[in-house]
Amino acid sequence: MNNGNYRHILLAVDFSEHGNHVARKAGYLAALFHAKLSMIHVLDDIPMPDTAYGTEIALDEYSTYELLEAEKFKLKQVGNQLNVDPARRWMVWGVPGQEIVRIAEREHIDLIIVGSHGRHGLALLLGSTASSVLHHAGCDVLAIRLQDEAAHERPSEDVAFNPLG
Repeated sequence: MNNGNYRHILLAVDFSEHGNHVARKAGYLAALFHAKLSMIHVLDDIPMPDTAYGTEIALDEYSTYELLEAEKFKLKQVGNQLNVDPARRWMVWGVPGQEIVRIAEREHIDLIIVGSHGRHGLALLLGSTASSVLHHAGCDVLAIRLQDEAAHERPSEDVAFNPLG
């Protein structure tokens, strides 16, 4: 690490209702540390027949699979909002905690940012993905608590991102 600063931050996005809150914090930290910001979205809740876990989904190739294209569109929206280089956006089919750690290691990430719960029910509410990442990552992990803080956001903050504000 360079002077204690983070150089490459990986934002794990899950498109939950509080996802904008986590994305804004990731963008703010990337700007604060002058770090590269990358993004990963792990597909684990839509059927992907004949696809092995760990398969990276090509974001620039069109698929007739509507659910997959919807996920790609959401990733593109968040990536564009945060000005993340398209080459540093990944969508992977697999187990979220495992795939986040795998990509973080491959890309030499020094900070992973995850939400503390998402849209998958009780298991994730208790922090299974954040816990898995925390216990297996070889770098720092920041778990953003969503329940309380996201409820205090102004609706206008969902529209535009300002890394300094």
